[in-house]
Amino acid sequence: MDGATRREAIIKQLQTAEKPISASKLAGKLGVSRQIIVGDIALLRAAGEAIVATARGYRLEAASETGHVSKLAVQHRPEQTEEELLTFVSCGIEVIDVIVEHEIYGELTGNLRIKTEQDVADFMRKYQHSQARLLSDLTNGIHLHTLRYQEAAELEQAKQLLADKGILYQN
Repeated sequence: MDGATRREAIIKQLQTAEKPISASKLAGKLGVSRQIIVGDIALLRAAGEAIVATARGYRLEAASETGHVSKLAVQHRPEQTEEELLTFVSCGIEVIDVIVEHEIYGELTGNLRIKTEQDVADFMRKYQHSQARLLSDLTNGIHLHTLRYQEAAELEQAKQLLADKGILYQN
């Protein structure tokens, strides 16, 4: 299978998937390495495909993703990460990404796409089983999240809960 045919197959897989698909699963289905899939995804994104990388795998951006989008500054220790993310999802908020300010590179962004308690569990499992550090480790725990929510009251509730836990960044 040539590259163009394989990339068409990836798009078809993502269009019919009910949940994100990992690069490893796509690689197995298409008979190539995980690295080939990662490269194909990069090419598809560069060509304008709305592919989102989540902790659980790749998915297509849903056209129906609506609501309010805001950024919120927080600061916490790595061991509070799960508590922070669970606070957001318990208020009905999707955590789209994490952003830190790097002194050389400027803004660094990591896609999260966390909407549910299961997404939090998957993210935490991946973090705990990796050698990777959180982006917030670069900034003494200070970071931003881009959040999607339907009602302003959801964000206000999350802010209050995070403030009560000492996680909301208040300079």
